Amino acid sequence: MEKSTVIFGNEMKKAVCKKAVRTKEKFAKKFGDDSGISYPVTVVENPTIGGILGVQEIRLGDGKKAEKADAEKVPEGFDTEKGIIVGNIRMGFGHYRISMAIASAAHALGYQPYWMDLNSYPQTTCTKVISAQNDLYSLGSRISQKSRLFNRFVWEPMNYEGFRKLSYNACDQKNAELMAPVFRNIPKSIPVVATHVWPAQAAIHAGMKDVVNAVPDNWPMALHLAEGALHTVQTRYAYQGYRILNGMQGNNVLKPMPEDALIYTGHYIDHEIVSNIEKDCEARKARKKNGEPMRFLLTIGGAGAQREIFAEIIRELLPLIRERKAALYVNVGDYRNVWTELCAQLPEMKEYATEHFNNWEETRKFAENSLEGKTEGIHGFWHENIFEAVYCTNLLMRSCDVLVTKPSELAFYPVPKLFIRRVGGHEQWGAIHSAEIGDGTLECRDIPHTLQMLKLFTEETKYFCDMCDNIVRNKEVGIYNGAYEVVKAAFANKK
Repeated sequence: MEKSTVIFGNEMKKAVCKKAVRTKEKFAKKFGDDSGISYPVTVVENPTIGGILGVQEIRLGDGKKAEKADAEKVPEGFDTEKGIIVGNIRMGFGHYRISMAIASAAHALGYQPYWMDLNSYPQTTCTKVISAQNDLYSLGSRISQKSRLFNRFVWEPMNYEGFRKLSYNACDQKNAELMAPVFRNIPKSIPVVATHVWPAQAAIHAGMKDVVNAVPDNWPMALHLAEGALHTVQTRYAYQGYRILNGMQGNNVLKPMPEDALIYTGHYIDHEIVSNIEKDCEARKARKKNGEPMRFLLTIGGAGAQREIFAEIIRELLPLIRERKAALYVNVGDYRNVWTELCAQLPEMKEYATEHFNNWEETRKFAENSLEGKTEGIHGFWHENIFEAVYCTNLLMRSCDVLVTKPSELAFYPVPKLFIRRVGGHEQWGAIHSAEIGDGTLECRDIPHTLQMLKLFTEETKYFCDMCDNIVRNKEVGIYNGAYEVVKAAFANKK
């Protein structure tokens, strides 16, 4: 179906349509067009989150020429009654984390989650197209953290306004036609929840019958539109912005999204975290009251300038760690070099540091023991496996007191949060939303303000305990129930 010429009733200019066609042709010339190829499908249990969340992975074999039209033949391993596909891509950790939340909620509700990463099939045109764009985005992200001029004049405007335009969505929709073949042998009746727009668009182009597009962030952008899918959003602000396609074609008043194309669900959070909110918040307040070391969880990616921010945070906390007034969890994901560089920059860390490196069972045991036991010093975590690298933060989150992070997808999690400087203008709205519902700080855009907020957590009691109480109240009104609601919506569509 042609999706790039008219978007929710709003016609695109001929120049936009021509550009979309040229973009697709450029990718097809570079990476091929496998629309006539059939890839065999197998299902295997995910070794990291299979036992925890019941997740099974969808894998594709080597393709061969498709001899006839697709038949509704169900490959072995698929449950067409209880199965739900979580379609995603690895672009940073954010979309993987949202996918884990959806899988967790599906598992808790009695459904079978199937993990389908469109960026994990190197034999397909789909993965080649996604990888090329992902590499370009990652490069831009890294440069933005090292060059203020690039960040101000290129990166921020692109993330804030460039991705916001309908014309950008028109090109994406055309490119997504090249991604559809990965769904050729997937049973069309199984609902798909996409945690990035490209799997949603590809699923629609491939004829999947029930597609839910779980939109991230809190800044409405046309980048995230997949017409034909049910769109879900985490905030009321995002709902209003998407409903009227606010600012997506300059100051033009656009035809709105249909009422049945968009719903508010609340935050996409794992069942294991939501179901323990009251218990974990009470434990946080008790540790504060009893004068135990305050536990800070630092999640660090590969961007250079953010390492500088985290280094200053650690430097500030070291005296408190020495006095057993603070403790640190540092998850560097799959970037071991970040830990090495931090230790070189702050050699005094070594005296207090325990490394939990590439041992998943040890990490799980530490996280479990920390829920009830005492913790002090610095604990570093690094895992080569992407699932372990991402889910490590989820496991540690329950026993930490304050999560220190940029205001990306973690802005929506029910834990007290200290927000450091964003990466991309769209992320600031996650911090604004969190501050408004009282479970996180304002965005600290420089190191002095970050350290100021750090002192509020360590030196005062009310500021921190108010956040814990706000989190409990937010749960009572369903703010953190988004993952459950997304899954329910997927199966409501099926019915």
